[in-house]
Parts: sequence; C-alpha cells; structure tokens
Amino acid sequence: MGRFFSCPLASANGQENPNTPFIIERFYVYLPTLNHYIYDMTSTLNFITWSVSPELFSIGSFAIRWYGVLLALGFFLAYLTLSNIFKTEKLSQQLLDKLSIWCIVWTVIGLRLGHFLFYEPQYLIHHPLQVILPFDENWHFIGYQGLASHGAVISLILFLSYFAWKHKMKPLWLLDRLCVVIPIAAAMVRLGNLMNHEIVGSITEVSWAFNFMHGGYSVADTLRHPAQLYESIVYFALYIFMLTYYFKITKGNIPAGRTMGILLTVIFTARFFIEFVKEVQVNSEVGMTLNIGQWLSIPFIIIGLGLLIYSYINKNNIPHYVEPKPKTSSK
Repeated sequence: MGRFFSCPLASANGQENPNTPFIIERFYVYLPTLNHYIYDMTSTLNFITWSVSPELFSIGSFAIRWYGVLLALGFFLAYLTLSNIFKTEKLSQQLLDKLSIWCIVWTVIGLRLGHFLFYEPQYLIHHPLQVILPFDENWHFIGYQGLASHGAVISLILFLSYFAWKHKMKPLWLLDRLCVVIPIAAAMVRLGNLMNHEIVGSITEVSWAFNFMHGGYSVADTLRHPAQLYESIVYFALYIFMLTYYFKITKGNIPAGRTMGILLTVIFTARFFIEFVKEVQVNSEVGMTLNIGQWLSIPFIIIGLGLLIYSYINKNNIPHYVEPKPKTSSK
C-alpha cells in the first residue's frame, strides 16, 4: 500500500530544516499476523524502520518470542538435513537421534558459557547460577540473554570428538558432516537476533539502514547497519553451497577436513569483517581496535585454512563410517 503526502524533514535538533527535501512517498508493508507495521520505507531517505515486536504472542505474563521460535526452527532444519545425510550413508535413526539431542544440549551450553567466559567473566564468578538458569539475580524470569557463537563452536568440537571416539568414528568424518548442517542453524539464530532488535550494527547513512524501534536506549531512532542480516545472508549462502557440495559434487565422499575447513574459514572471516560495522557488545570493547569477537575469530580462521590445506594435500583421504550392527542376545 502506498500513501502520498508532503512534509519538511526535521534536523537533528528536532527543528524543521528548510534546506532538506520533502518526503514524497512512503510505503508500508503490513503483516496482519504481526498486527503492526514491519517496514517503513521512504523514497527520499531510504531507510527501514524495524518495528516488529520481539514477542510472537503472549498469554498474560507468558510470552513466546521470535528468537526462541527461530532458534528451534534452525535446530529442526539442521536435524532434517543431517537425517538426509545419515540416510545417504545408511546410518540408523537411533544414532541420528542420539547425536542430535546431545548436539543441541552442548550447543546451548557452549553458547551460554561462551558469552560469560569471553565477555562477562566477572558475572560468571559472582552469579554462577544465573548463567545456568533463565533468571536474573532477583529471580525474575528473563530467558537466556547472552549467547556467544564461539563458545558453541568450541563445545561442539569437544563433544563431537568425544562422540566420535566413543563410536569408533574418525573425528573429521563426523565433524565434516555436522559442518554441512550448522550454517542453517546459525542463519536462523541471526534472524532471531534481528527480530529481537539485538546485536545491531553501528550508526550509518547507507540507504538500507535499519531503525530498530525496540532496540532500547541509544539504539531506537538511530539508523544502523543490519549486521544480523549480513551474517544471516552469508550463512544461508554457505548452507546452500554445503548442500550442493555434499549431495551433488562429492556425493558424500568428502576429503577429511574439507567441509569443516570451509565452514570455519567462511563463517569466521565473515564474522571478522562484519564486526567492523557492529555495535560493541560489552563496555569493555569500547576503544578496542579489534573487538573480542574478532580476536576470537582469528584462531578459527587459521584452523579453517589449515584444514583446507590438509584436505587438498590429502585429497585421497576420504573417511567413511560403517555403523556396527547391534548385538543380539543369544538364548
């Protein structure tokens, strides 16, 4: 829908500025299910007012948030993709379910602990229970606020290495297959951040800038890079590439370390550069040339490049896994 009107634009101090152009046309895209406007685009200013509520719906004090829904959807899509991989390699549903459940558990643990270890270690020392439980220090329910992807990657690598050892798999065989599915979960998490008006970009004048209306003090009514979208687009593109590479190009015959190397290199290189247009996450990052997220990304980029080099040098090293048949009790 479009509506037309003319009005002078205000200057930064709120006064009418006679030297600025007039808004000629303003477009609204209305989503009935959200019950309010999502986009507010102007033809002369070219920015997007992002006013979607972080809550999908609420019943009394209980609310379902977009972030939780998108996080669950990301896990579900990753599970479906991994299921197809297991069917291709003739592995059992039981093994898939066991692996998937523990991957979700350790991902959440890593996300949570990673944030406090890397960004707020003092809070971890003084409020250890609040790191584990979804309540603040006054025991008000706040959900899990504060998640770090670097922590999730570390916890997953450790868990998958243990899982591979327990089931007599080559660790890189298992890691390579999980790296095919991880990008879709990562993409959905960043869309959840977008819906939550969090992890916003720095102030900008680009034509696609977002005004995060529920971003809170110092964020609302400022024009910022949609950094969450930048990352999400990279992860979606990587997911499509990974599907094509596994199912069409290699048909499951992946040189050891190849997809893990691709994932670590692409995700953390993108993360390193996108951090330059992100707002700082904690006060301790103010004034830093490279922020915490960038310093944490560098080792993963190096590991990713090392795995890629290794996979090309040893391109004939293509591990497979044959699942042992379940033991039957003899009578």
